[in-house]
Amino acid sequence: MLVLFCAAMAGCANPGLLKRDGAADAAFWTGRLALQVEDSASQSFSAGFELKGSAQSGELALFTPLGGTLAVLSWQPGEARLLADGKTRSFDSIDALVQQATGSVIPVAALFDWLAGRATEVPGWRADLSRVADGRVSAHRNDPLPAADLRVVFER
Repeated sequence: MLVLFCAAMAGCANPGLLKRDGAADAAFWTGRLALQVEDSASQSFSAGFELKGSAQSGELALFTPLGGTLAVLSWQPGEARLLADGKTRSFDSIDALVQQATGSVIPVAALFDWLAGRATEVPGWRADLSRVADGRVSAHRNDPLPAADLRVVFER
């Protein structure tokens, strides 16, 4: 599943952050992302992505380099869904869904802030927002193990 998640997160970069319908808490990002998990297999994945909504209610679509949809993750309070391979799986939260889909903890709620240039702290993670104006965010997780590196490229 980590392959599915990451393969969808780094494909083709499209326009970056766009506010939808004037909603201050709903945003739209598109671009590429890559996740490297430093476990015994040292897994590395990348994919194109579209992220919309907010940390509370949103959707993350993942694409192949050729633009095909690999998976769509959607969430709202108390429920998260993964649509992949024509099948839908339900989870209690976006965190549980991402853990299952990637085998790794990724702070989706903080990702919204990081992409917006807000340095939200997450235990175990160190985000580098020094290049957010250039459409680049990176973060490294030391805890819990295995360590992981997340890189996101998006247009602003």
